[in-house]
Amino acid sequence: MDGVSLLTITVLAVFVGFEVVSKVSSTLHTPLMSGANAIHGIILVGAIIVAGQAAEPWILAVALLAVVLATANLVGGFVVTDRMLHMFRGRREVGSTEVTGTEPRGREAQR
Repeated sequence: MDGVSLLTITVLAVFVGFEVVSKVSSTLHTPLMSGANAIHGIILVGAIIVAGQAAEPWILAVALLAVVLATANLVGGFVVTDRMLHMFRGRREVGSTEVTGTEPRGREAQR
């Protein structure tokens, strides 16, 4: 394939990906992110294998860049998933007293 075709496919994939992810409701976001994290883990393993078997310097450089980007993507996915899970948890303890569940949550707690 020539460069224009690859660029066209990449741009279309970005637009489709943005539209698909922006339409996901917040209740489905965490399961979607956990599935994406599993895929990124597989990508990271593949990038490490390619980097380990690289014979030419430019292939090694691209493979190491892939390892760095896959690692950042994987860690970022876990951070986002952790933040989403914290949003769904209630306050368990405040100081040394337990919360009874009668305290306001969300926007009411910010007032």
